[in-house]
Amino acid sequence: MKVILLGAPGSGKGTQAALISKGLNIPHISTGDIFRDNIKRGTELGLKIKAIIDAGDLCPDDLTIEIVKNRLSEPDCKNGYLLDGFPRNTYQAVALDGFAAPDRVIELAIPLEKLEHRLTGRRGCLKCKSSFHIDFIGDRKDCPHCGGELYVREDDNPTSVKERLNVYREQTAPLIEYYDSQGKLFVIDADRPIERVFDGIRKVLK
Repeated sequence: MKVILLGAPGSGKGTQAALISKGLNIPHISTGDIFRDNIKRGTELGLKIKAIIDAGDLCPDDLTIEIVKNRLSEPDCKNGYLLDGFPRNTYQAVALDGFAAPDRVIELAIPLEKLEHRLTGRRGCLKCKSSFHIDFIGDRKDCPHCGGELYVREDDNPTSVKERLNVYREQTAPLIEYYDSQGKLFVIDADRPIERVFDGIRKVLK
């Protein structure tokens, strides 16, 4: 099955994507992960992407489409895929329909004001990589699991969060209308515990 996961930053796409990928035995393909991997390895593509990001710009549509098209042509995608972070706009969606149209599109819906609270309150552990929220750990600076130092992601500051959510509204939200018109969109209430959100997704993907 070919599945797209839509949702604003902080809606839980990463968590649900891992569960869906395991449940359907299809690869979880995140454009963000592809970009970061290439940047880390210093590939020609990575250097190009890094220069774009450092300039404060988004990766151009045509370059992103080419990267995704190449990834979906690999053998592990023969039985389907789970796309997270692509398409980001209707231009990319139309292109995807031309070479690997999705069967289902899942939107993780949650009020944007709640997402802002989720994102600005996130804390990560430098040592064990666990994630927490200040609603549950308060203002502590050490990891409840391993005692490692907790940190705030650079893009989780209030100014950056507002900008990321604005970008989502302007560029990605129209995808909801696009896929709804195709009868492929299924909206899941993501403002619930992880297990209940996944139960809703499983029903859609049966």
